[in-house]
Amino acid sequence: MAVISDIEEEARQQPSSSSWADADDEALASVLAKRGPMPFLEAAIDLVRRRTEFFKDEAATGEVVKAVTAAKEKFDAEEMLKKRAADEAQKNRHQEEVAAAAEAEEKKNLRKPNSGNGLDFDDYSWTQTLQDVTVNIPVPQGTRSKFVTCEIKKTHLKVGLKGQPLIIDGDFYQSVKAEECFWSIEDGKIISILLTKQNNKDWWKCMVKGEPEVDLQKVEPESSKLSDLDSETRQVVEKMMFDQQQKARGLPTSDEIQKQDMLKQFMAQHPGVDFSKTKLV
Repeated sequence: MAVISDIEEEARQQPSSSSWADADDEALASVLAKRGPMPFLEAAIDLVRRRTEFFKDEAATGEVVKAVTAAKEKFDAEEMLKKRAADEAQKNRHQEEVAAAAEAEEKKNLRKPNSGNGLDFDDYSWTQTLQDVTVNIPVPQGTRSKFVTCEIKKTHLKVGLKGQPLIIDGDFYQSVKAEECFWSIEDGKIISILLTKQNNKDWWKCMVKGEPEVDLQKVEPESSKLSDLDSETRQVVEKMMFDQQQKARGLPTSDEIQKQDMLKQFMAQHPGVDFSKTKLV
């Protein structure tokens, strides 16, 4: 027969219902903080199963199963959306890194233009203005036109000496006016080819595709030729050159700058108007 002192000692050794509740509360809080809503829901259901008679009611159990299934489907859908968003962000970052690397590589391979805004190679050189391109090919002294093979098409050039490999055989950077192009032998030692550009507003990065490219940011017009032009024509040419250099640098052209200035003036005159969605066209 137990004495009263023994019963009191046993009671002191067993945790009270309030201590169990505190422990469960702490466990649930820890699950929610560290593992997320689904593990928290599972822990909460386990707690109800252990501490109540709730799951002895089959109807109540069915409702809980439905609720848990719906919650899990929603959770899985949200997790999938998060994963897709993260994958898309990573893909975009990769594309940006590839584009930046390609741009850096392209800039690294650009060459400073010669005095004629073209490039010099071992077997030929070329120069350009906005209107035309001149190609000079050194050949043995005394070379005559009948020894030369030269075929100028709208988008392609073939030139060399008969019986020998072609010196140039490639597509132009941009098309030319073939009917306005011609070639000649200069001093019996240079094949000179004049190519008239189809588009007289752009500088060429290269004479034929695949060869090293000119750094267009370093292209400079010949001041002597500009001074020979009348005032109106010179302004047009200077505007073309400015716009071309701006495009090469990724900056706004003169027309875009003018539109931006006009918009700024209009915004200053109408401070109460919302221009946040205004786009320049």
